[in-house]
Amino acid sequence: MPDPSPFLPDRAPTPLRTPPPGAHALVVGATGITGSALAEQLVASGWRTSGLSRRPPAVEGVEHVRADLLSRESLEENLAGLAPTHVFVTAWSRRDSEAENVRVNGGLVRDLLAVLGPQGSLRHAALVTGLKHYLGPFEAYGKGDLPDTPFLEDAERLPVENFYYAQEDELFAAAARHGFTWSVHRAHTVTGYAVGNAMNLVPTLGAYAAVVAATGRPFTFPGSQAQWNGVVDLTDAGQLADHQLWAATTPAAADTAFNVVNGDVVRWRRLWPRLAAHLGVEPAGPGAEPLTLEAQMAGAEAVWARLVEEHHLVEPDLSRVASWWHSDSDLGRPLEVVADMTRSRLAGFGGYVSTERALLALVDRYRAARVLPPA
Repeated sequence: MPDPSPFLPDRAPTPLRTPPPGAHALVVGATGITGSALAEQLVASGWRTSGLSRRPPAVEGVEHVRADLLSRESLEENLAGLAPTHVFVTAWSRRDSEAENVRVNGGLVRDLLAVLGPQGSLRHAALVTGLKHYLGPFEAYGKGDLPDTPFLEDAERLPVENFYYAQEDELFAAAARHGFTWSVHRAHTVTGYAVGNAMNLVPTLGAYAAVVAATGRPFTFPGSQAQWNGVVDLTDAGQLADHQLWAATTPAAADTAFNVVNGDVVRWRRLWPRLAAHLGVEPAGPGAEPLTLEAQMAGAEAVWARLVEEHHLVEPDLSRVASWWHSDSDLGRPLEVVADMTRSRLAGFGGYVSTERALLALVDRYRAARVLPPA
């Protein structure tokens, strides 16, 4: 099956979001899949941009701030005098229980804003969360009385611990205390370019395709029948970046929580063969029960090592390319997951991404960077 025409774009044109006078953006998690895309757009739009991360951001023009996001003392020491006008929180730290997720991730938002707020420069803080706001955390994922799809931003919170709720509450409290505006951006599965990210669908599926091709197996959809047959939406990292900048520079979007997805919907049963053709593998549909990537890829490290050597790939550590567990979680869901973007549209946001074209373009980008092997 041929790929979509290369002469058509994969997204509506992304406008430059001109910085307000004196603007200085701080991207928290600047090397992640979300933060790196945001840093790219900030620099392209002319913002002074700092990036808080453990290692230097790959985006040229970003001032690196090295600090331990989980240490109040480190934040106080390394953010002293930084005085950003806008902060974008795109990072989180996964823990073994939701109680720990709440403690750690709510705490990092609280400590970050407790350090930045008193500096007196902060005008806006943006927080990226996700659709587990509606689906529940990993421990109670998809259980109980869930809101109807498409998810609406005014749905009541679920009666369970959820670190997204804790982060929002810390954001709201700090904004009230220090007088800045806020926005929350609830993304679906984010697709973009980053290596070493713990939740990255495209290189995961690309690595899966490379391993099954090398071992003479089909590219079997690893998820549920519900995901295969139903409709789903995704969030391109560039779309999410533009949405954050739009909210940060649009008065009508202040103090509001938004869903942010590409704007189209796809069915995996239609998309999977097209993705397989682009990856150069033979597609196969799902089994009666999910054939998880974690199970299928057990022991794949040796195959990956051969591919790295054969194709001179840049990342020998398969765990930094593929996140089997997260893709299994997304693709194995037994229910429909779709988010509504009416609130954003009515407030003036016009971003739109073709999910299929964006996924295929990302495969090409990972190949060009020699993260994934050629077909």
